[in-house]
Amino acid sequence: MNKSGEFKLAVKAIHKRAPISPQKARRVIDQIRGHSYEEALMILEFMPYRACYPILQLLSSAAANANHNLNLSKSILYISEAIVNEGPRLKRFQPRAQGRAYPISKSKSHIKITLQAKN
Repeated sequence: MNKSGEFKLAVKAIHKRAPISPQKARRVIDQIRGHSYEEALMILEFMPYRACYPILQLLSSAAANANHNLNLSKSILYISEAIVNEGPRLKRFQPRAQGRAYPISKSKSHIKITLQAKN
């Protein structure tokens, strides 16, 4: 509910355990937060980062949810909320010289995108 007392339709999509570090995903998410759906698609299309592809898929999924569940047109959607949280770490060991082990921590992310309709 916003300040005038009316409800705004919101649709969200969540990607849990995305195989990208939260810092790298936040660098991309910060660029598209607050933009319209079409602007965000263009921004993600031309950014050179590896995190763009899973975020692009998630954004498309959220728009498809809005279209299918609430019959909202994709042209009136904008990104009202985009959050990247830290997920579980995958811990591995790399063998090193003289019998030593070197720890490797592969980080995961939980990415959440919320779309709302412009009024």
